[in-house]
Amino acid sequence: MTMAKRDTYTPDSLLAVAVEVFIERGYDGTSMEHLSKAAGISKSSIYHHVRSKEELLRRAISRALDGLFGVLEEPGALQGRAIERLEHVTRRVAEVLMDELPYVTLLLRVRGNTDTERWAMERRREFDHEVADLLKRAAADGDLRDDVDIRLATRLLFGMINSIVEWYRPGRGGAARRDEVAEAVVRTAFAGLRKV
Repeated sequence: MTMAKRDTYTPDSLLAVAVEVFIERGYDGTSMEHLSKAAGISKSSIYHHVRSKEELLRRAISRALDGLFGVLEEPGALQGRAIERLEHVTRRVAEVLMDELPYVTLLLRVRGNTDTERWAMERRREFDHEVADLLKRAAADGDLRDDVDIRLATRLLFGMINSIVEWYRPGRGGAARRDEVAEAVVRTAFAGLRKV
């Protein structure tokens, strides 16, 4: 991890450093001392902008959740047949995950140990239910195979998308482009879900 220079410090760069440290050390294993060293600023400078480590966690997780819930408000998620809307949401969620990789990674690693983590888990469940409802509607429209259990399909779909945080590293030689990954997720998932 590189130390940020004091003259380049901003609240956004502090948040980015905090997310990096939270992912590396775990939220519970991170102290304000760890954050100040990683950011290259004093603890009092951190407290000038945030009240607590948990506030940094909430801001980071909010960034991820805002991106995910924003997908559900896009025209492609609101208009058309349920299967088309589901494909749009799947593609865009994969894209948001890659665009906000450290923030979504952190969101996926919360375990419910703090009020903020419990809030994040509840919001994740709300999001999951919205997507599961789209799967149910697509099945009711007759666009999904009859032999696919919707609850299982929902878990598998999220499992595939969420696994991207474990291996996707933009900028590395030979790494797939964001649009290639998103399209591969949609093709792979819906080749098994759609009725032929």
